[in-house]
Amino acid sequence: MSRTRIDLTVPDLSGRRAVITGASDGMGLAMATRLAAAGAEVILPVRNLRKGESAITTIRQTVPRANVSLRSLDLSSLDSVATLGANLRGEGHPIHLLINNAGVMTPPDRQTTADGFELQFGTNHLGHFALVGHLLPLLRAGRARVTSQVSIAARRGAINWDDPNWERGYRGQRAYSQSKIAFGLFGLELDRRSKAHGWGITSNLAHPGVAPTSLLAARPELGRGQDTPQVRLIRALSARGILLGTVETAQLPALMAATSPDAKAGALYGPSGPGHLGGPPAEQRLYSPLRSTNDAARIWDLSEQLTRTTIPTA
Repeated sequence: MSRTRIDLTVPDLSGRRAVITGASDGMGLAMATRLAAAGAEVILPVRNLRKGESAITTIRQTVPRANVSLRSLDLSSLDSVATLGANLRGEGHPIHLLINNAGVMTPPDRQTTADGFELQFGTNHLGHFALVGHLLPLLRAGRARVTSQVSIAARRGAINWDDPNWERGYRGQRAYSQSKIAFGLFGLELDRRSKAHGWGITSNLAHPGVAPTSLLAARPELGRGQDTPQVRLIRALSARGILLGTVETAQLPALMAATSPDAKAGALYGPSGPGHLGGPPAEQRLYSPLRSTNDAARIWDLSEQLTRTTIPTA
């Protein structure tokens, strides 16, 4: 089945520094390539430096003069997050774009981060929360736009306030939904606090719909020795152009949210096709679990407590 080409125009980003997590493959790599092609200096914080070097090679095959470099980051380790923050602050360059894109999804058994948090909550949300805290001076200096990648899994579910680390009765999909709800609430609260305290940062959300990325693929380090049946079905439907997106189209909502001069602070962007599974990027109504300002303030306070990262208002 033929597929109509879907794309968007990325404005000139010359002279701007962009940081994107999870850019060693998939959507993140596609976004990093587009940012580099638009003239941005692109920083790739990666856990696997070998994959990162391969990503840079791939970017330069498309953008020979790309200004792109690696930094070390493991979002499942608060020490690693703090080290990256200190290193980038030491470089002293303002950050103009931050795309919080990295994530893990549904390990079959409960796993924990280096700091003892449930892996999805700790990586998808808490790691990024701490990263923003450590980079805040650079984000303020660059009057940055921060785009956080959530998921259609945030449409349903709730924060497990009594047991956010799922120490009692781990449910992988519910824990994944919680991590993305928490992350979305944080992204929206970041924008509110920036407005209230004059930080000059704008923050919004994006989700990729459903596409054949590596989230559900074989990940031995997550206890998943082979591709899930879900990702095999997603690949088959995507290849036939049925409902779902591709890796190339799935990057576009976050790219729009992060770079478009028309993208709004505090808004959610995603595919506009049936069920928001695929199609051209567009603004969407906030998911119900993301609308509570009380929940957003509560997850901010809990995240500061858990990560021992206080984000100052002044």
